[in-house]
Amino acid sequence: MAFSGIGIVAGAELTEAARRAGADHVEPAITGNLAVHGEAQHSGAQHGGAQHGDRWRRNEFYAGQRFPSFALFVPPDLPLLTAAPERVDDYFAQVLPIVASVAEPGAVIVFGSGTARTAPDGMPVAVARARFARVVRSARDTAAEHDLRIVLEPLNRSETNLVHTIAEAVAFLDEHDLGDVDVVADLFHVQAESESLDVVRDLAARIGHVHVSDHDREPPGDSASAWPWPAFLAAVHEGGYRGLVSLECRWDGDPEPRMAAALALVRAATEHRAAPEHPATTEQRA
Repeated sequence: MAFSGIGIVAGAELTEAARRAGADHVEPAITGNLAVHGEAQHSGAQHGGAQHGDRWRRNEFYAGQRFPSFALFVPPDLPLLTAAPERVDDYFAQVLPIVASVAEPGAVIVFGSGTARTAPDGMPVAVARARFARVVRSARDTAAEHDLRIVLEPLNRSETNLVHTIAEAVAFLDEHDLGDVDVVADLFHVQAESESLDVVRDLAARIGHVHVSDHDREPPGDSASAWPWPAFLAAVHEGGYRGLVSLECRWDGDPEPRMAAALALVRAATEHRAAPEHPATTEQRA
C-alpha cells in the first residue's frame, strides 16, 4: 500500500459503521464529540486538572479505544485571536489530555477550526498572524507534552480569513519559527483555492496528514463532477508522503456501503500506483 492507512473521519455515531466498512483507522472529531461539556465522570487528574474537570470531559464511548488521528480541534465559540491567551491555553490544557487518553503514540491532531481562528474585522493582518502563531505554538507545546502532534490545516476563504493554501501555511509556519509543525493537505481546500498539484508535490515533505474527498465532500467516486483525487494522492505520494489518508466526506443515506465502496476505490487507486510494473506491461509499451 502506498500509504500507512486509509481511514475515515467520523463521529461516535459512525465509528462502528466505518470499521465494518473496512477503514484502517477512524479519525474522531474532538470538539462536541470526543470532548464534551458536562460533569466529569472521572477524576480531574485524568482530564486536565481537578479545577477544570466540570467543564470538559471525555465521551465514554471512546474509553479503551486508540486512534492515530483526530479532527475538529477547537469549538467555533472560542475566538482564538481575541480571547484572553489564558482561556485559549486552558482549553488546550483540558482537552489535549482527553485526546491523549485515547490516542496512539504520536497521533496527529488536525488544527483547522476556521471559525475559531478567523480574525475579526479591522484587525491588522500582521497582528492576526502573530496571534495565531502564538496559538499554534501553545497547541504544539501542550500536545507534545502528551505525545501528540499538531498539524496545521489550510482552509479555503469561505471558512476563514487566515492561511488558505499549503504554500501559505508553510510560509506562515517558517515565518514564525514553527517549522516543526507539519501541514494538512486536504483536497477540498486545494480545489477551492485552485492550488496546483505541482505545489502539493513540491511541498509534500512538509505534509503531515492528508484528507481526501470528491466534489462538495462527496465520497470518492460518488460525484458526477469528479475531482482529481487520484492525481492529488499521486502528487503527495510522489513528493514522499507515506502517512495516513483520511476520507473526510458527507455520508448521506446508508453510510456503511458508501464507505466500503469509497475505501475500495481509494485503495485500488493507491495500491495500483504502489505496485511494481509487470515486465509484460513494459514489453507491450516498448
